[in-house]
Amino acid sequence: MKDKKAKLYVITGPSGVGKGTVLSKFFEKNKGNIIYSVSCTTRKPRLGEKNGINYFFISKEEFKKDIENNEFLEWAKYSDNYYGTRKDFVLNSLENGKSVILEIETQGAKKIMEEYKNCVSIFIMPPNMDELENRLRGRKTETEEMILKRLDIVKSELEESKNYKYVVINDKVDKAFEQLQSIYEKERAI
Repeated sequence: MKDKKAKLYVITGPSGVGKGTVLSKFFEKNKGNIIYSVSCTTRKPRLGEKNGINYFFISKEEFKKDIENNEFLEWAKYSDNYYGTRKDFVLNSLENGKSVILEIETQGAKKIMEEYKNCVSIFIMPPNMDELENRLRGRKTETEEMILKRLDIVKSELEESKNYKYVVINDKVDKAFEQLQSIYEKERAI
């Protein structure tokens, strides 16, 4: 396939929807064709997460300093933690002809979509609220209070899905992966 201009892909959806799981399959298939931008966060690592692979885990003080120094393409405070995307990495990758995927919170996605009108925005949707709640509880990584807070935030996030170019429903990981792959192939051909 003829190379096209590098694109910025923004993937978001509620916490617990399975973005990471779907993207793992996607990157297995598309190694070398697209780069994953590792976000920064002030939250503590979950079991099995590795610094520099899943996130760059940094302190709130360091994060706030980076905000002041304008080092983030986007950032948001979500569920009492900060999340952000380093500007240099993304812009340098795009400049060098490499497409980039951002897996970010909906607040950050909204900022990116406003500033980068040509980004490819994809919202990953749960099949229903009961399933999403089961997934959040199944992780066993958060207190009941945190889970309820996340579920409350989800309602407004789902409303935002209408502002995205594509919506993928993650009822089955393989099916969601196939939809994401199809979107990627379609966008590469444009």
